[in-house]
This record gives sequence, C-alpha cells and structure tokens, in this order.
Amino acid sequence: MIKAKLIKHDRYVKELVSLIRPNYDSISTHIFLSNNKRVIGEIDIVAEKNGKIDVFEVKCSYRIYKARQQLRKIKKYLDKPINNFFFYCGSANLLHLINI
Repeated sequence: MIKAKLIKHDRYVKELVSLIRPNYDSISTHIFLSNNKRVIGEIDIVAEKNGKIDVFEVKCSYRIYKARQQLRKIKKYLDKPINNFFFYCGSANLLHLINI
C-alpha cells in the first residue's frame, strides 16, 4: 500500500488534532461549507465537548488576519452556535483564541 505524502497544511491539522483530542468528545476535520450553488469555505477543525462547539483555523504561517477573515465567514454561514474560535499557526506551533 502506497501512502500519499501529506501537504504541510494537512500535517499541521493532524498535529493540532492530536494535541486537542483529549479535551473534546468529538473532532471533525476538513468540513466544507456550501450553499445551494457553491462552496463558501472549509472549516479545518470542528471540536465538540458537552454540546459546545469550538472552531479551529489552521495556517502554515502566522497570517492571523486571513484566519480571522475565514473565521468570520464561518460564523456567518454556520447554523450552530459556536463557543470559541481558535487560530493555529503550524510553523510557530502557536494556538490563539480569536474574538470575532
């Protein structure tokens, strides 16, 4: 069996999932948001604990502005209430709580 090499972003997503897994009941990755006609965006990680949802945006480099834009879009289109928004910079291994 041949294993495909993960791209850098997917390695960082996998790394973050392994770090946060003990703190959550369930974790989903790479969730596409779409309306009837087009894809609006992708949520890197959605984690749930005790009915509360946290959303994580993963970036390879420290581009917090882009992460904040993506998280705002997710908040606008996701139909569930979100407890916290997080930004994870893979290259610096930093996790930030983001106020939206």
